[in-house]
Amino acid sequence: MAICSKTLVEFSLNHLPHTPTKLAILHITIYLFKINTTPCYFRFVIVDISIGMIALKGTNKMTDNHQIRVEIAGTINSIPAELWDACANPTENNYDPFVSHAFLKALEDSETIRPQTGWQPTHLILKTPGCEIEGCMPLYVKSHSRGEYVFDHSWADAFKRIGGIYYPKLLSAVPFTPVTGRRLLIRPGKNYIEREKHLIDGAIELTHSYNLSSLHINFLSEQEWIRTGEAKLLKRTDQQFHWLNQNYTSFEDFLSGLVSRKRKAIRKERLQAIQRGISIEWLNGTDIKESHWDSLYLFYLDTSKKKWGHPYLNRKFFSLLGATLSEKCLLIMVSKDGRYIAGALNMIGGNCLYGRYWGSIEHFPCLHYEVCYYQAIDFAIRHKLKRIEAGAQGEHKLSRGYLPTPTYSSHYILNPYFRQAVASFLSNELTYVKHSRNALLKLGPYRNISY
Repeated sequence: MAICSKTLVEFSLNHLPHTPTKLAILHITIYLFKINTTPCYFRFVIVDISIGMIALKGTNKMTDNHQIRVEIAGTINSIPAELWDACANPTENNYDPFVSHAFLKALEDSETIRPQTGWQPTHLILKTPGCEIEGCMPLYVKSHSRGEYVFDHSWADAFKRIGGIYYPKLLSAVPFTPVTGRRLLIRPGKNYIEREKHLIDGAIELTHSYNLSSLHINFLSEQEWIRTGEAKLLKRTDQQFHWLNQNYTSFEDFLSGLVSRKRKAIRKERLQAIQRGISIEWLNGTDIKESHWDSLYLFYLDTSKKKWGHPYLNRKFFSLLGATLSEKCLLIMVSKDGRYIAGALNMIGGNCLYGRYWGSIEHFPCLHYEVCYYQAIDFAIRHKLKRIEAGAQGEHKLSRGYLPTPTYSSHYILNPYFRQAVASFLSNELTYVKHSRNALLKLGPYRNISY
């Protein structure tokens, strides 16, 4: 097993020679970008980050007499849940289960998130002099790039080739969760943008203070993406496939808006999926028992082995999720001959249904489409949810009513020459992503929607 030979004490980015030749190599390496999905073995690195206040450069004032500071929390458990959630989910209409205190706590308490797995919690807290929490930022020191879904493996490889060390790095994201949402969790009120900037400055200062290679903010909202760009972070885009509710009254109402051949194809797939004595049920809240989590975990393991080779989550995580967020969980479970053979976990937001994990222990044609896409549409229509986010990747979702939708990430690269190379690559990538989305939209299945 290959193991990184560099250690933390050897970590330094400033030693790289700043020569035109080196810069040219960087440009070439980044331009020839290719995603490498080969598993990367690593030695976890625990960064000795002092828990406490970050000294921000420049003024640290919101007004002349209202100072504010940024602090580091080494675990979500050190932050009162009600104070975190007042920043993360101040209104039920826009509730995001993934940035809730309960979800992040379940990840840490199940020990799927810890330094030994390459995720070191380093959350930022924005406080007033009276110790009131005005904002939060989920943040991790990473020893690898797995479980992120914004791929920078080739950046790490390029930096290594010219003598740099890419890991550890700093990441603001929800672990293992490619879902768009706020990452700069500011409590509503005046000076919102200024307080948000304090969090950004705090994360950048942390990157410099501990000489980390870079800061990455993944799947942030479009508004945050724009504002982090104004703060000189590099802006990156990609796309996922989301379903939008056009005030449909039923699944048939949704189908009526599709071109004829797409409508017929979906009806055929739904009939195929429920043949041979298959039944499907929705479970939510107290209807979800430990036995259901047992079955779902088996399905999750099966999919993990097929896709990633090993699971990110353990069984304990699902029990903790059910204990604290069962009302936000939707299990779509498939049974045959009295036993569960497949299922999917969805999370319910204020106006969105999030498809997360799917798996099966028996194969039936079109069952994946039925459980993950069509049942989700049924649920969203009945509960008047505005959209469905069905996870990463999947151009096959397009013909089933899910349209290409931009996703956003922002990146701060400490080394100025490597930053320039990455910026050049991102400029080229942006052109490709826009072209790809426009081409896919022309293949959309709808009759009367202006793309």
